[in-house]
Amino acid sequence: MNEIKLTSKKKMRNTLFISFLIIICLIVRIGYIQLVQGKELSELAYQQQTLDRKINPKRGTIYDATGKNILAVSSTVETVTVNPTNITDENKEKVANALANIFELDYETVLKKVKKRSSIETIVKKVDKEKTDELRKWMEGNNITTGINIDEDTKRYYPYNNVASQVIGFCGSDNQGLDGIEAKYDEELKGEQGAIQKHADAKGGEIGAEGENYISAVDGNDLVLTIDLTIQSIVEKYLEEACIDNECTDGGSIIVMNPQNGDILAMATYPSYNLNEPYEPYTEELKSTWDSLGQQEKTTYLQAVWRNKSIADTYEPGSVFKLITASAALQEGITDTDNEGEFSCTGGIEVAGVRIKCWRYYRPHGSESLRQALMNSCNPVFIGLGQKLGVTKYYEYLEKFKLLEKTGIDLPGEAGSIFLAKEKAGPVELATISFGQRFEITPIQLATAVSSIANGGTSIKPRVVKQIINSETKEVTEIPVEKGDTVISKETSDKVLSMMESVVSEGTGKNAKVEGYRIGGKTGTSEDGVNTNKYVTSFCGVAPIDNPQVVVLVTLYNPTGEGGHQGGVGIILATHKNMDNTFIMIYIKG
Repeated sequence: MNEIKLTSKKKMRNTLFISFLIIICLIVRIGYIQLVQGKELSELAYQQQTLDRKINPKRGTIYDATGKNILAVSSTVETVTVNPTNITDENKEKVANALANIFELDYETVLKKVKKRSSIETIVKKVDKEKTDELRKWMEGNNITTGINIDEDTKRYYPYNNVASQVIGFCGSDNQGLDGIEAKYDEELKGEQGAIQKHADAKGGEIGAEGENYISAVDGNDLVLTIDLTIQSIVEKYLEEACIDNECTDGGSIIVMNPQNGDILAMATYPSYNLNEPYEPYTEELKSTWDSLGQQEKTTYLQAVWRNKSIADTYEPGSVFKLITASAALQEGITDTDNEGEFSCTGGIEVAGVRIKCWRYYRPHGSESLRQALMNSCNPVFIGLGQKLGVTKYYEYLEKFKLLEKTGIDLPGEAGSIFLAKEKAGPVELATISFGQRFEITPIQLATAVSSIANGGTSIKPRVVKQIINSETKEVTEIPVEKGDTVISKETSDKVLSMMESVVSEGTGKNAKVEGYRIGGKTGTSEDGVNTNKYVTSFCGVAPIDNPQVVVLVTLYNPTGEGGHQGGVGIILATHKNMDNTFIMIYIKG
């Protein structure tokens, strides 16, 4: 009897001990779950119990300078997602088959998503409503009421396809700006995402409308550019003709800028590309070989055409740069415009033991004034002016004209100039800089510098966006015009403009002459690199001379046609009347 009692007590003690151990283990486990895994499990529970779908905002509209022409807009499309846990097992294959057929997708890929153990899976993005209406009809016919979501989305659309492509840029599939204005002003344009949150029960079923939380998307702000669609379209048309007629192997670019306020009225690069198809071949030649190219080759071609030559490519400006040398020399009182016989061209000039030729060394220009030297584009005269200015003073003017720094234009990818450091610039280097060679700048830097001459002598910052319009309040924010210091006096500005008019009326730029209009300009030719046997030809025009409203810089890269590579092939000739009734010379003659 005592033995039985002892055995019972022992069993009870063991049972209590085991129970105690189990309780301790449970407490430890609960503590581990609560303290160590708590955050992770809470997140998993939230994901399982909420059906969270994003609502994409409409990206802001981009308008041209008139505020009427739409250059970029977001159109309404739809995105299809599924909640796999809300699709019954017997319906999964049927749903996957329907989705694959309607949207022309791979069945196995769709089925994998439908069977996946997750709260939400994206099936297809940015599809037209006619496709999703077909899905709605199928869902109704098959009595599928849960598990498939059709949400409104947006898709970027560019009504004018290629127009201003390198300026506007394009967006990725997630509506993020990838280039141009789209990238630079992405924060303004993109807006804020909204969301639809539905709470689900333990089995994944929707609780109902009372468990739904709707957060509205905030549309992006609109932009008004300085680009005038009419001017831009005409510029692109004739740039293409010029590049084709002159067989420019490396394309070309044009900048049309208002020197009074820095507005870029047009900025074109050839070749251009279709903004609605930025990843497609952009020439007939490429289309014929595209499928045979490797991915790296395709990327190289695409990145080249996306590149905005006006701001991203540097080049030697050649004789157009003589305008800078002339301005500095006049401002310093070294010379004047019409001192008859002040200079004499003998076909070349000796600099530190090196003879630098005039472009017309075989028939020297002889006796010249500064006006005649600019009309003739005579290298020795400008070399002599550079020598009189000296390295220190010359570099001071490079700084004043903002040629040693980026312009700060509101576009991504702007390159800086390439000059020899002032401390390393000797007599020969100063000589070549004086007539525009052996250094590199961007077209936008040169157009901006000439604008400082054209507007009476004040530095100006170029801009492409002039207004931001709030999507909710419609409040308009003006982007201020940014003017800098005085570079040259109004008197010097008038003298240089007068000489530029003579270049067009009688000198190397006479092809740009238009009866009834006062036009000034300067031609330029330079080598594209050392010993490349390639050339860059350019022309910078200003109009009207008595009150400049436009600076136009045409740059053609390696023209190989019968017209040769002299600067006269890129001439602004015809007229167009813009919205301000300003006559603008924007026709290019090959």
